Amino acid sequence: MSTVNPAEDVAVHGPLDITRAATAVLDDDGVIVGWSPAAERLLGYEPREILGRPAGALLASHNAHGDALADLPAGAPYHRRVLQLRHRDGRSLSIAAARLPLAHHGAGPTRLLALADAEETEQWEALQSMLKGLATQSPVGLAIYDTRLKVVWTNAALYEEMGPADYHGIGPDDMVTHGEVLSARRAGTLEEVMREVLATGEPVIELHYRGRPPVDPDRDHVWSCSYYRLQDASGATLGVCEETVDITDRYLAQQRLDLLVRAGGRVGTTLDMDRTAQELCSVAVPGFADEAAVDVLEAVLDGELPPPGPVPATGLVRVWGTHGRTASAPPGERPHGRQRAAYPPDAPQARSLATGSHVLEHLGDGPDGPDGPDGPDGPDGSDRASGAPAPAASQLAVPLRAEGVTLGVVTFARTRQPGPFDTADLAVAHELVARTAVCLDNARRFTREHSAALLLQRSLLPRRLPRLTAAELAYRYLPADSKAGVGGDWFDVIPLSGTRVALVVGDVVGHGLTAAATMGRLRTSVRALAQLDLAPDELLARLDDLVVQTADHSPEAGEPQPTFREQLTEDEAVGVTCLYAVYDPVSALCRMARAGHPPPAVVDPESGVVDFPDVPAGPPLGLGGLPFESMEMELPEGSVLALFTDGLVRGRGRDPMAGLDALRGTLGDVAESLETLCDRCVARLLPDGAVDDDAALLLVRTRTLDRRQVAVWELAPDPEVVALARAEAGRQIGEWGLDEHVFTIELVVSELVTNAIRYAGGPIQVRLIRDRTLICEVSDTGHTSPHLRRAAGDDEGGRGLFLIAQLTQQWGTRYTPTGKTIWAEQQL
Repeated sequence: MSTVNPAEDVAVHGPLDITRAATAVLDDDGVIVGWSPAAERLLGYEPREILGRPAGALLASHNAHGDALADLPAGAPYHRRVLQLRHRDGRSLSIAAARLPLAHHGAGPTRLLALADAEETEQWEALQSMLKGLATQSPVGLAIYDTRLKVVWTNAALYEEMGPADYHGIGPDDMVTHGEVLSARRAGTLEEVMREVLATGEPVIELHYRGRPPVDPDRDHVWSCSYYRLQDASGATLGVCEETVDITDRYLAQQRLDLLVRAGGRVGTTLDMDRTAQELCSVAVPGFADEAAVDVLEAVLDGELPPPGPVPATGLVRVWGTHGRTASAPPGERPHGRQRAAYPPDAPQARSLATGSHVLEHLGDGPDGPDGPDGPDGPDGSDRASGAPAPAASQLAVPLRAEGVTLGVVTFARTRQPGPFDTADLAVAHELVARTAVCLDNARRFTREHSAALLLQRSLLPRRLPRLTAAELAYRYLPADSKAGVGGDWFDVIPLSGTRVALVVGDVVGHGLTAAATMGRLRTSVRALAQLDLAPDELLARLDDLVVQTADHSPEAGEPQPTFREQLTEDEAVGVTCLYAVYDPVSALCRMARAGHPPPAVVDPESGVVDFPDVPAGPPLGLGGLPFESMEMELPEGSVLALFTDGLVRGRGRDPMAGLDALRGTLGDVAESLETLCDRCVARLLPDGAVDDDAALLLVRTRTLDRRQVAVWELAPDPEVVALARAEAGRQIGEWGLDEHVFTIELVVSELVTNAIRYAGGPIQVRLIRDRTLICEVSDTGHTSPHLRRAAGDDEGGRGLFLIAQLTQQWGTRYTPTGKTIWAEQQL
């Protein structure tokens, strides 16, 4: 304005914003005394060309009144008329002119006229009508903020959402209490979000915001908010427009649905009851409840199914409970462990167990109510003096039911959330607990099967090791943890004739009852074959045939073909590994063979050097048709032989070579007792005590018999040597101070040497061994085994073996590379 500035004295409310309006100031005579820059741009006249001229000179076409521009009627707040005004270049423009209220300036009154393009004015008034409709009829809450992010306009829907209050001039974060942005991609406050919109011009759509409005100050509401930057025609920023919709009910419904989806993916990932209970608590806390606890009947933890009907609130075990703390804990870490849980008869948990339905109890108006944190009892009835959980403002007990019986009870409590459990929460709680009950019942079934398999496995393993002169023994057996299931590892120590001992260790592929049963069959078979005194390679060949016959099940005609899963179960025995060794304390020789099994470790008694002998690696049992080889090595007295399964040195995430190195480093101290060595091996190789597969370790410290305990004679196949053999045996028994056994041993030697001369021939060897028993052995070159039979009354022979069987503890035959050996043991 070149001469006056009426805006200083006049409250201008024109059809356009005053900063954008073309304005002319007329005196009482209709002469233009003021001309704004916007008017200059609109009509092209500079102030020096227009000031002092009558307003009627601007008319492009005059009507009856030449001063029509100056005589616009007064109105409140203004009155508008469309006129044809002349542009400086001669064009005729449709201009909307409006007279504004009078203002006194200087000596006389003036009138302020607002000039605008008629089409633009129509658009603006249409916009004003639309805003008026939005202000009164739109269901969407609207607010307009200026560039300082202060409220300048709101509609009626916003007042309904937020409550009656004066929102003009306040910021976005001041409209509610306890406000927070829920979108993870938009951290911070609403003001920060809106400043970003002002700066970038990028709108923010459907931002979720939570807070407590004045209309409902005790309950959280959730709004879906969208923000747009407002600009004028020239691109200048005017402020931010906010759209809000209260989506509290929809948001809570979505949260409940998301909770159930998370539960479907996170609850029941294992067959471990403690882990399942922890997973339920981690899903429920803190979104659904502030505290959660899972109590299960003790019988269920043992794998038993309780009887149907009401369940007393006794015999419960707290498997997992958050107690107001975070429910997220690393697997295997139990912040409280299993504890006994007892409830009085009037407790919600006891009533829920008795009725088989949920029990909801409100203990106050909220966490700060009469039964709030200052109350005496927690959700489990415990006293809070020792840091027990705070009492719940709302407590919900839901029974764990599966197969029509009650397994336990789950307790949800809200101690800090303002809203108690409602009907929708009950449906969610029932769904969560029902899913957990199915998972716990599956874990119960697995526990029962695992316990049965473990019992079977333990019954099939040696209950105690025999006392042997040939060796000192120690062992450790670690069954697989409950996740992997019972495996098929086994070991055995089998006394053989001639003070020898057979050492066995094996592994059946797979877990569960099938693997345990297969292991039992194989262990029994090995013991039976060992009594035949077969060589290690021949024994493995016989065992391989047995495994092949067991796995090779062909359905008969008309029998349905097994499914792939059934075939897989039947073939679990294929791939059995085994190591078989025979140690002789008389010769200090050990002969061994293996079928796909790790070689043993041998510790030198003098240097402590640990070696893994290169035993020929035969194929695993069950493949069939492939040969096995044996190797023989001398073990000096005091040597330590370690037989083990691969579960000891390898597993998930473990390097088998590193495991062998660790075993080598542990066994080097030969001065330690075998029991101590076993403990050290387990502690170093399996430090956490949990194994993915069964682990068996058998340690054997060798001994040798003193030469004075063994007597050997070589005899010619001549009947005359029978008397000589009988005499030498009697003399040796007398030197050992066993005169009461002279007659028996003389009779045994006489009968066995006579049979060797009569039926076998060749060189004959007689050997007496004094150990825990008195052993007599006669070896010859024959390959036929004698059989015990009953002689008839008129038979001249056939009574020798019968007499030997009656006079000795046991007798038998074993084959050697050059013939056979018949032995008999006499109990001392």
